[in-house]
Amino acid sequence: MSETPKASAPIFNPFESQEITPPYSDHWHAKRRVADAIRKLTDVLITSTPPVDELHDIAQRLEQQAEEFASCKRLYGMLEFIGDGNHGSQGELSHEINAVGGWSNPLSPGLNMWLEDTKAYGTVRCGYAYEGPPGFIHGGFVAAIMDQFLGMAQIAGKKPGMTGTLSMRYLRPTPLNTDLDLEAEVFILEGRKTLVKGEMRAGGTVTATCEGLFIRPAKGLPSASMRSETQS
Repeated sequence: MSETPKASAPIFNPFESQEITPPYSDHWHAKRRVADAIRKLTDVLITSTPPVDELHDIAQRLEQQAEEFASCKRLYGMLEFIGDGNHGSQGELSHEINAVGGWSNPLSPGLNMWLEDTKAYGTVRCGYAYEGPPGFIHGGFVAAIMDQFLGMAQIAGKKPGMTGTLSMRYLRPTPLNTDLDLEAEVFILEGRKTLVKGEMRAGGTVTATCEGLFIRPAKGLPSASMRSETQS
C-alpha cells in the first residue's frame, strides 16, 4: 500500500531570501560538490593547453569514472525523482537539477534568485564555458538565464506558468567573468497569462532587457502524477 501524501506539508519556496537555500539532504550536499568540481573541470578544459598525451590520459580516467558512476541507481528527470519520494519536493528538486538554476547541475552557471514583494532579484557570473563573442557571454545563454529568472519572478503573481513567448533586447554585449545583477517585476495578470519584464546589468549598465509571457496550462503544471504517462 502506498503512503498517503501529507496534505499539510508546506509548499517549499527556495527563493524567499538572498541566501542560497541549503540542500534538502546530505545526498544533495554531496551532489552540489560534484557539480562544483565538474564546473571547475569544464573551466580548466576550456582555458588550459596541456600536451596531447596528457589530455588523452585525462580523458581515459574520466571515461572510466563516468562508467563507474553510471552503474549507480539512476532516476531520469524530475518526475522520476519526485516519484521516488526520497529527494525532496518539486521546488527543492528544481533548485537542484534545473538546467539553468540548479545547484546540483553542472550546466547551471550558478544563478541565485530571490523575491521581495512583487519584485525579483538575482545574481550570476558566467565563465569562459559560456563565451560567444570574444570576451562576452553567448546571447543564447543570456536568453536562457533571463527565461529562468523571469519564470521564477512570476511566482510573485501566484499563477506560475510556462514560457509562451520571450522577447529579448540585447543593448550591449554582456561580459564574461563579471558579477551580473538581475531585476524583474510582474506587470500584468490576466486569466492564465502572466507578463514579466526584467533586465540584466553589468556594473550598473543594462546589457539586456527581456519581456516574458507565461501561460499556465489549463490542466496545471506538470507534476509527479504525470510520471506514468511520460514513461515508455
